[in-house]
Amino acid sequence: IVSERLPDLAPHLDHTLLDRQAGRERVAALCDEADRWGCAAVCVYPLWVPLAAERLHRKAPKVATVIGFPSGAHTSEVKRYEAAEAVDRGATELDVTINLAWLREGNTEGVYQELAAIVEAAGQPVKAILELPLLSAAEVEQAVAIALDAGVACLKTGTGWSGPVTVAQVQQLVRLSQGRIPIKAAGGIRSLNFALELLAAGATRLGTSHTATLLQELAQSA
Repeated sequence: IVSERLPDLAPHLDHTLLDRQAGRERVAALCDEADRWGCAAVCVYPLWVPLAAERLHRKAPKVATVIGFPSGAHTSEVKRYEAAEAVDRGATELDVTINLAWLREGNTEGVYQELAAIVEAAGQPVKAILELPLLSAAEVEQAVAIALDAGVACLKTGTGWSGPVTVAQVQQLVRLSQGRIPIKAAGGIRSLNFALELLAAGATRLGTSHTATLLQELAQSA
C-alpha cells in the first residue's frame, strides 16, 4: 500500500460501464452501486444517460457520459450536438475525446475551436480526453495548453482503448497544468495499490470498471 493512511477512495471514483453490450439492468445496477458506495460519478454511454439520470435523481453521484468516444474523429457539429443532447437528457459531466488527427497534423486552432464550442454548448463540466499513449511529449504539451484555453474543467489521460494509464502520465499532466485543473486517470486501474499511486501522483478522479475490486481491497486493508 502506498500510504499507511488510506484515503476515502470512493469519492475519487467514476464508476464506469462502457461495455457496448451492457443493457438496462447492468446500467441500473451500476447506478445503484455508485450511490451505495459513494462514488463521484457513473460514466455511461450517451444512450444510457436518461436511465442514469433517473436512477440517480437527488443522489450524490454525477452522471458522466462520453462524447466523440473513443476516436474523437466525429465532426465538430456532431460532437457539439452529442454534448448538448446529453446535457438535455441529464448528463452533468462530459468526457470529450479531442480531435487527435488535427492535433497530430498541427491544426491546433481546429482542436481549440471544437473543444471551446463543446464547452460552451454543454454548460456542464467537460473533461478533455487527451489520449496520452498516442502522443509525443510536445503534442501532450500542446493538447494541455489548448484544453486549458478552451475552458475545460478537467484533463483526462485517455480513453483506456489505446493502453493503460501510467503514473508518469498523471505527473506529466499535473506538471504541464501547474496544478490548476483536476486530473482524471483512466485505463487499466484494477488494483488498490495502483489507484493509490495515481492519486498520490496528483490524480483527483479515477475512471474504472473495477470499482468493486478496489473498494473490497480497501476494506480488507483498513
